[in-house]
Amino acid sequence: MKKILTVIAATLLIGNTPVFAAIRQVTLTVPTMDCATCPITIKAALLKVAGVSRALVSYTQRNAKVTYDDAKTDVKTLTQATDAAGYPSFVAEEK
Repeated sequence: MKKILTVIAATLLIGNTPVFAAIRQVTLTVPTMDCATCPITIKAALLKVAGVSRALVSYTQRNAKVTYDDAKTDVKTLTQATDAAGYPSFVAEEK
């Protein structure tokens, strides 16, 4: 029994997926949105990022609320995705 527990513990410690991964939400401010089609482009860029499960982009509020798995991506990668799409962003709120 002790051997089995040791193997399980070792597998958890050296596995590729962090044991304490969490679903997070961040609100990105995207001040350069200037037309009604901008949110479509921003949303598509964010959804291409591995780990992003949801992206709600508001033209009127000029922001994007992104839900993501912090074991697969981080806020820096999300802002890089919007930058690469032509829309620089920065963190307004992180949960």
